[in-house]
Amino acid sequence: MPQQAWSGKRERQYEHIKKSAKERGAGEGRAQEIAARTVNKERARSGEARESSRLSRTDISSGRRGGQRAHRRSPRGRTRDQLYEEARDMGIEGRSRMTKDQLRRAVDRRKAS
Repeated sequence: MPQQAWSGKRERQYEHIKKSAKERGAGEGRAQEIAARTVNKERARSGEARESSRLSRTDISSGRRGGQRAHRRSPRGRTRDQLYEEARDMGIEGRSRMTKDQLRRAVDRRKAS
């Protein structure tokens, strides 16, 4: 799924990440999604992308986040900021006063309905 706006470096990065994801057992589609999201986030963080979300620019890098969350007994899932952004996009009222767990439940409920 390399895109025209991607440089040669980003295309190589995409292929490398996709290959790694497939080796870890992800299907073709999931591997493509992981690779594209990772490359696009790195492009946003380095200022290469024309448009990017605030979270893509300010959140920790994909590689560092993966290392921090690896080998944990319980999955941490999305960060509070990520959940807040989703809640904002969905128009959930009262989100600024919600805890991470409350945000997760509200977003998951909205997605289910």
